[in-house]
Formats: sequence, structure tokens, C-alpha cells
Amino acid sequence: MSRVVAIAAGVAAFALLAITALAPPALPVHQAYAGSSVQGTLQVISVPGTATGIRVTRDDYSATSGLQTFEAGTTNRDWAKLVMFLAGFPVSDSNVTVMMRWMRQENGPNDWWNRNNPLNNGWGSGGGSGFGSYDNLVTAAENAAEALHSNSGYSGIVAGFAASAPTAQIEQAIWASPWATSHYANGAHWSYTPVPEYSSPAGTW
Repeated sequence: MSRVVAIAAGVAAFALLAITALAPPALPVHQAYAGSSVQGTLQVISVPGTATGIRVTRDDYSATSGLQTFEAGTTNRDWAKLVMFLAGFPVSDSNVTVMMRWMRQENGPNDWWNRNNPLNNGWGSGGGSGFGSYDNLVTAAENAAEALHSNSGYSGIVAGFAASAPTAQIEQAIWASPWATSHYANGAHWSYTPVPEYSSPAGTW
């Protein structure tokens, strides 16, 4: 009887030894903390005393809204960009180039701010004619942008600017539109030389 008990005890001891041998090893300390943090336990990170910080110097920067940026300009190029922005068109090089050429055909580059009406736009200006004036160039840009979207005769111009199309396509749409009764002689009076930039006098914006 005692022999049976001894054999049973030996089997139990062997089973316990087998279970212990198959148990997984303890997790490394960093993994143990990571596992406990998932359950809400505070995670502790040790930093060696020899660790040093790194100081990073960054350039200063500032930001302004798009409208404020364009309104802060003083040149014919700035005004052309402002019209594009207010009309919801891409402020692309091709669009700005066409607008500056268009402004030159209306008032000339060295007097582009004439009557605060660079495009001789009649929309919202005094008397409703292209020879009316605006209080300032920002108001003029707002009315030019609104005029383009408000007259179906300008739909080709709008489509060209909206797609930032090739300059020739937009310019042909301008000539074909009712903006100018002369239609710019269908392009015969159109100049393609670079438009020089000029600042308008103080108080025009």
C-alpha cells in the first residue's frame, strides 16, 4: 500500500515539474510596465543620468488670413491677385498674367489705379459706367470679382480663370465678352510684353 502511495507522489511531483518547465519566462521589466499601463497602471520611465537634452532653435513665423495678405499689397500685381482671390479663382501665374495685361489695356501700367477702377468696371461704380470710380482699390476688386460672376456674358472668362487655363484661352474669352465695346479689336490691340509693376499712391487701398 505504501508503495502505491510513493508511486502516486512521484507522479504528482513529475507533473508539477513539467508544468513549471513549460511556464513562460517572466517579461522584461519594460514590457511588464507596458502591459500594466494598458490596464491603467502608471507607467514609469527611467532616464539615465548621463542623458543630455537637445536644444532646437526654430525660425519665428507669423500668419495672416488670405484676404489680409492680399489687401496689404500696393502694386498692380497685388491687385490682380486680390481679384483672383475674391472671385474664387486660383491665384496662379497664368491668371495673374492675364489680369495684369487686361488692366494695362484699360488704364496703362503707370496709372493702373486711375479712379480706383483698374478695369474700368461699371458694376457698382458711380453712374454704372466704366468711367465710374470706387472709394478704394479693395472695393474695386470686390466689384470686379462680383461683376465677372454676375453677367452671363462673362461666363467664358470665369471658366478660363477657374480652370487656370492657358492665357490665350482666357484672353480670347475677354475679347469675345461684352466687357469692352471695342472687344480690344479681337486682340489686335492686346500687348504681350511683360507688365511692369507699379505701386499705387498712399490712400488708394
